[in-house]
Amino acid sequence: MKKGILGIAVVLLVLLGGLALAQLPGGVPREETLIVDQLTGRVGTPSNFNLWAGWRWQDRGLQQLVCEPLWTVDYATGEIIPGLAAEMPIYSEDFTKMTIKLRQGVSWSDGVPFTADDVVYTIDLHVKTPGLLYHGPMAEFVDKVYKTDDYTVVVELKKPNSRFHSHFLDRWGCLRIMPKHVFEKVEDPVAFEFNPPVGCGPYVLKDYDPAGFWTLWERREDWEKTPTGMLYGEPKPKYVLFQAFETEEAKILAQLRHELDMAQYAPEGLRVVLERSNTARAWRKDWPWVVNIDPCITGIMFNNMVEPYNIKDVRWALVLAINMVEYMATAFDFMAPVSPIHLPPVPAYVEAFFNPLEEWLKNFELDLGNGEKFKPYDPEIPAKLAQAAKERGYPVPEDPKAIREIFGMGWWKYAPEVAEKLLKKHGFTKGADGKWYLPNGNPWKITIVTDTNPAHHHYRNAMAAAEQWRKFGIDATVNATEAFNSLHLMGEFEVGTMWPAAEPWGVGVDLSRTFDVWHSSLLVPIGQAVTLGPGGAARWSDPRLDELLKKMETTNPFTEVEATRLLGLEALKIVVEEMPTIPTYGYCGAVAWDEYYWTNYPGAENPYSQPYQHWPNFKYMLPFLKRAKE
Repeated sequence: MKKGILGIAVVLLVLLGGLALAQLPGGVPREETLIVDQLTGRVGTPSNFNLWAGWRWQDRGLQQLVCEPLWTVDYATGEIIPGLAAEMPIYSEDFTKMTIKLRQGVSWSDGVPFTADDVVYTIDLHVKTPGLLYHGPMAEFVDKVYKTDDYTVVVELKKPNSRFHSHFLDRWGCLRIMPKHVFEKVEDPVAFEFNPPVGCGPYVLKDYDPAGFWTLWERREDWEKTPTGMLYGEPKPKYVLFQAFETEEAKILAQLRHELDMAQYAPEGLRVVLERSNTARAWRKDWPWVVNIDPCITGIMFNNMVEPYNIKDVRWALVLAINMVEYMATAFDFMAPVSPIHLPPVPAYVEAFFNPLEEWLKNFELDLGNGEKFKPYDPEIPAKLAQAAKERGYPVPEDPKAIREIFGMGWWKYAPEVAEKLLKKHGFTKGADGKWYLPNGNPWKITIVTDTNPAHHHYRNAMAAAEQWRKFGIDATVNATEAFNSLHLMGEFEVGTMWPAAEPWGVGVDLSRTFDVWHSSLLVPIGQAVTLGPGGAARWSDPRLDELLKKMETTNPFTEVEATRLLGLEALKIVVEEMPTIPTYGYCGAVAWDEYYWTNYPGAENPYSQPYQHWPNFKYMLPFLKRAKE
């Protein structure tokens, strides 16, 4: 694999010539420019920056450099960072009123002061305008919104909601505040392209490629009037260029030539860069190199409205048909931590949920029928993964604590004989050819719908699961399609690899973001889009979970921390018991940073910020970067 990727890269060296450098306009010096890989690829609407009205490739720099939200989550530090807000929200005792105190002295990039008028306008416009993305929750909850002075906003709610602020809490997406003085002059806020964008962030638009391959931003002269400047100081790069690459090989080539500073790869691509460059580094300086603190869980999605995946025993049988050591060898070369629960194993959650749940997991039982029980949890999975990684020649540590941190806390037993018992309870049969047949006598065929990008965790989970289920006797195939997202949203699939649970905040102990999508009120029939694909595409609910969510709504996550944590623990147990989706391993980012022009990236040894260039917190990283040649 290494030689293959490098060989293609050498060919591209001839074919591409000086493409990446040619995209820096005249007068933009390379040594003052940070060039980063754009995660979501080529921009489909290059001239449109209106991220309130639809998907606009917000990671082209919009969310990272232009927009400042009220609050931002940083899962690396465990903080919620007040941006345009001066402090955390203040709720009334019955959670029907939320007060927002705003940061003073902030200006929009065109020089107009930021005030409470902008916040009031943004919320009010979303209540009244169906075409805007956050119209739904604003119309559902907001009774009235008004200011009491230029830096205080009050939102009165139609019904209690202790988490209304979460709509404004940026974690790769939120309701960001609009510049009132710009949008109030626009006839149609949905059709408006917002070009050039006006923001409270530290950069402004310099130029962009009409074909959608790159976007160039320039640091504001008045950067000190932004929350970024006020909190952390001057962003060091004068320019930031977001570059989309059509192939992994082109990206590798650019970084080897010092034409790309920050990039994300498949594990194979990361290894090539680290082996061939003497100025590149990864998040970890040693194996397994990758970012393993990302607050996202990967895995398998079942459509619980389609037979036979509406049967709990069938879902559990498919779990027990997976040999997790073999699965991880295929999926991510042993470099990601496994998770038996529907949460990513980031440090905050390991302490609050994983460790407290482990004894329960060890005692958890499945009913196989005829009075027979089975305990499916295997706490020895990390040791088995460590041994397999050693056999591949990787420098695995001996310390049990380090092994657990790298490989996870445990997963489910490989027990095909138990899976067989669960299936036969429901009329499944296994032929003399070793193939499984549905209760109606038809061959059991599973088509796993996934993303087209071979480097994506969706794709890697699909390939690993198909391999395991074929070994078990199911005719399992993979359908990599550009319609991946829409098929999951509309329920037009049986098994897929959309995120198996909605991503939690990554800080604190509030798990409402993960469980909200499974409330029974959000169940919709196949053919109608779910509110959120991750987790929600399972089209599953449980009345016990509804009750817990109702309790969460009237529990303050800031002041009632232990009560919030305990509600999360009980919800996790229900989801494990029912297993509507299969969590496999925590999202890992195979990032590479070239230190030829810039240094002091937030690596594992100094995680002062989340490490990705595509997260909104990226702007908070930039003041800490250092020029390599100073």
